[in-house]
Amino acid sequence: MPIFEYLCQDCGSHFEKIVYGDAALIPCKECGSARTERQLSTFSVRTSSPTPQIGAGPCNSCGAPRQGMCQLD
Repeated sequence: MPIFEYLCQDCGSHFEKIVYGDAALIPCKECGSARTERQLSTFSVRTSSPTPQIGAGPCNSCGAPRQGMCQLD
């Protein structure tokens, strides 16, 4: 059951909806408008254990694992 994010084109409300199958029409939770648009969203996972903090990398700017692998060049 994927959760999708939507944007209402009438009132501007952002909301999430669990979608079963291929639902073509998702009405806005705020105003009920049928003019909603599915938004791109990122995948998220939550765990009960604390997340380790990742350092900034050897050059302290981008987080690359080794010097020379920087994506900022």
